[in-house]
Amino acid sequence: MSAFVGGNAITLLENGADYFPALLQAIDTAEREIYFETYIFENDATGRRIASALAHAARRGVAVRVLVDGFGGRSFVRALMPGLVTDGVTVMIYRRELRIFALRRHRLRRLHRKLVVVDGGVAFVGGINIVDDLTRGGPEHPRYDYSVRIEGPLLEPVLDSMHRLWRLVAWASLRRRQPQPLLAPPRVDVVGAVRAAFLTRDNLRHRRDIEDAYLDAILRARREVVIACAYFFPGRRFRQALVDAAERGVEVILLLQGLSDHPMQFYATRALYPFFLDRGIRLFEYHQSYLHAKVAVIDARWATVGSSNIDPFSLLLAREANVVIEDVEFSSRLRSSLELARSVGAYELRQEDWRRLPRLRRAASWFAYQLVRLAIGVAGYGRKH
Repeated sequence: MSAFVGGNAITLLENGADYFPALLQAIDTAEREIYFETYIFENDATGRRIASALAHAARRGVAVRVLVDGFGGRSFVRALMPGLVTDGVTVMIYRRELRIFALRRHRLRRLHRKLVVVDGGVAFVGGINIVDDLTRGGPEHPRYDYSVRIEGPLLEPVLDSMHRLWRLVAWASLRRRQPQPLLAPPRVDVVGAVRAAFLTRDNLRHRRDIEDAYLDAILRARREVVIACAYFFPGRRFRQALVDAAERGVEVILLLQGLSDHPMQFYATRALYPFFLDRGIRLFEYHQSYLHAKVAVIDARWATVGSSNIDPFSLLLAREANVVIEDVEFSSRLRSSLELARSVGAYELRQEDWRRLPRLRRAASWFAYQLVRLAIGVAGYGRKH
């Protein structure tokens, strides 16, 4: 984990309505170099708009380096990548997916980060993919998610992480090492007063950085823990940390999916509801749209925004990136946003709500829970995790 550094300016961006205009503005004003990582880069109106901006940047002489996951970016590879390459964008694919139905360990090790750095001076870190906010045939409200815009000393670890991964994938793809110098080194001047750290998860030096940061903050919580998470399937250490917090009088609030585009994980999470409800933890399901957020606020002073869900696929397998922020003003703003989402778009579940569910639905949750545990076992992670 990078050390906490002060002097940053960090802006909370809610949903694509905030994120995509800010991202496009940064790309359109780029002069030297863009590093761009994403899990999903969809061939839809949003994806084509971002791709067009990247192509325009490359044509005016900006070095544009795009890294897309091979599974989440399959439509990008087919539809958008050829045009970008023609326009001079350098594109690499992280673990290109060739066999869709093969369930092997490496297939679950995805590039799930959503990171952009422009000219070494502005970064975006969060959970928002390059995809339309509104799902065709889905809810009428936009997908609910967050990102942050960063300026200041935190640019150094963000850009260093992207540069390292770019060189690693280049070496793995080309089977030879090539020099990949930074054309626009990070600008680390003090521009604000926010103290923050950049966290990653990989399979080498940073296997548990994000999970440990959560656990440390929960351990130190005194009043309130608020977590909004799209895919919530915590391991025993995480579950126990939440229970311990509730037992010492901390109000623990979980905002989870009420509508899901991945039913298996949704029902597996529901199998854990009785455990949490019986221990005084409050559960809310968000029904206004698809909840895709991966954020938390603790005691209105500690916050995190990023790509990492609280499930084994994020915490034990995928490459992830989060920002942790220790700032009352930022944390309070994120908390207010989550409170509004709970009040207008979510329903609170109570013990009696679970007991009233038909037995078939409870059985489906139990079955999904077992299948997810099986997938974790196939991936090579046993009970010790």
